[in-house]
Amino acid sequence: MSDVSVRMAEDPGDFEVAQRLCREWLDWHWRHYPSDWPRGADNPMDPMKFEAIVQRLPTLHERPGGGIIIGSVDGQAVGCVMYREATKEAGLAEFNRMFVSESGRGHGLGQKMLEHMFEQLIADGYRKVFFSSANWLTHARAMYEAAGFSDIPHPTGFPDTWRNHVYFMERTLI
Repeated sequence: MSDVSVRMAEDPGDFEVAQRLCREWLDWHWRHYPSDWPRGADNPMDPMKFEAIVQRLPTLHERPGGGIIIGSVDGQAVGCVMYREATKEAGLAEFNRMFVSESGRGHGLGQKMLEHMFEQLIADGYRKVFFSSANWLTHARAMYEAAGFSDIPHPTGFPDTWRNHVYFMERTLI
């Protein structure tokens, strides 16, 4: 049986691990990206834009309003998820960059990271959390639904180009 653990990132080494995992996620994403989906500079996964975000992870998800969670299997960091305060309303958080590497799959790590994130969000005073994801990531959607998320409408002003490719979900925490 594998040793599966989840913890908050706390130091520069942890942030480097999260950045490495995000880069691995971007690589995985483009290797599996549907050929009939939009491409170009407005793609949220555009490598240049994505790298700029990766460089800012420690400040984007800075405590106390945010956090980066690292998941490990047998002592190897193979997953992450991040959250921060959303600007839309008080008590609302947004999470993103949820990823479990191929070598870490099959151990329930994604679910464990979500559960840990929910506990931390509640401790941080959040009442609700939301996210967006790509429709083609059906395995992830099933996990989110099992964790209690439900569909919400696209936000006002969401680009028409992406409307049929991206969904939004939210979950009440308390």
